[in-house]
Amino acid sequence: MATETTSSCTGSNLLQPISEIINLPLDQVNFVVCQLFALLTALWFRLYLHPSKARPFIRHVVATLLGFYLALFCFGWYALHFLVQSGLTYSIMVFAGLEHMHKLCFIVALGYLSFCQITRVYVFDYGVGMENQQTWRKMPSLLEYLSYNCNFMGILAGPTCSYNDYMAFIEGTAYQPRHLEANGTENGKYKHTEPSPKNNVISKLCTCAISLAVFLSVSKIFPVERSIDDKFMASTPFILQVLYLYLSMLATRPKYYFIWTLSDAINNAAGFGFNGYNKDGTPRWDLISNLRILDIEFATSFKMFLDNWNIQTALWLKRVCYERCPINPTAATFLLSAMWHGVYPGYYLTFLTGIGMTMAARTLRHNIKPYFLGSTTHKSVYDVITWAGTQVAICYTVVPFVLLAVGPSLKFYRSWYYCIHIACLLLVLALPVKPWHLRAKEEQPQQNSLQGGLTGDHNSHSITDNNCNQKHKAT
Repeated sequence: MATETTSSCTGSNLLQPISEIINLPLDQVNFVVCQLFALLTALWFRLYLHPSKARPFIRHVVATLLGFYLALFCFGWYALHFLVQSGLTYSIMVFAGLEHMHKLCFIVALGYLSFCQITRVYVFDYGVGMENQQTWRKMPSLLEYLSYNCNFMGILAGPTCSYNDYMAFIEGTAYQPRHLEANGTENGKYKHTEPSPKNNVISKLCTCAISLAVFLSVSKIFPVERSIDDKFMASTPFILQVLYLYLSMLATRPKYYFIWTLSDAINNAAGFGFNGYNKDGTPRWDLISNLRILDIEFATSFKMFLDNWNIQTALWLKRVCYERCPINPTAATFLLSAMWHGVYPGYYLTFLTGIGMTMAARTLRHNIKPYFLGSTTHKSVYDVITWAGTQVAICYTVVPFVLLAVGPSLKFYRSWYYCIHIACLLLVLALPVKPWHLRAKEEQPQQNSLQGGLTGDHNSHSITDNNCNQKHKAT
């Protein structure tokens, strides 16, 4: 690839002929080609710059330079925002006191992100997303910090990861602690063998191929915009409109499955993402996985859907907002998620609707579910009903996220007479629910992921816990 044909802020024009042949926007072609290049580079990185063959300094330098190159190819000079934002937050880390460092980093990072989003939408209509704040046990060097933020494996589409996990990957210490801890009685069998990600990478690439094929073939058949077409709304029975809405959203999701699964495969191919062993001794490579497709498609609650969607961003939102906000953390987390995603009005309509949905779903589950636990049959009936209700609620909520603008979004909600908004309000007002702090105390032992962040094909960088062995679990 070459960057001499790079335009001011839309990246390289080198692949323009391919874009015209396959009839896809140039930015999408650049993204996919760069990710495939990153996949091949990740294989080379793991084989020839393995921790046993190269010092951490070399691995940091190569990962960072390759990351900048991919960003420049995709975004042109706009990729400099990665450097500027990283420089600002690193300066705060150097000069600010420990007491206020995390707050200042959060404010500056989110403010700079908002600036980038505004210029992307209203000036250049293009750009990148970035978010950065972390805690650590020792002050990272500037090279380590840039490598963590801008490495070639995650600069274009993430996923976010723990700083400690990333450093363990770079330094070659990622396998042993999990290895010894996870194998139990079979410890000796795998003790001296570094697990190979080959099978997991192949499996994830197959998932990518299927997701991309489904998206390209089906999304044009069921465009979401048809849901607000006057002729369609006038001539189609309401029940069929609901079915069409479900199919159109079902056809939209494979795009995200493709992006996030490919990003996960790239990291795994480089040797990053090992998360211990399964009970049968097979290695797990889901440390930084961003979604669980089957749990999403068969979710029986709003929370279950969100817990398995954009997992790493949800973990970041949990640590930076949900666990720290003293007043209504659910609402605060959804609002922060809207700001993180961008400045399109549709994002805010989606996340404001999501607040009501989450509260209503929690209230309904708290009051109704106990009546269906008496038998397996009742439980199965409950699961079917809640699956259907969850899918309709999710589709209804995210329509503005796809339509982006206020007018079309409100037109859609008017065509439904705001019925689900009204139903959520009545449920919250009519049914009792435990205060959030008591509920959180009861759910804490089993809650490892946050209800937050519906989408996010932008790159982001997480707050990291002192716990290097974070687990991902749908509750």
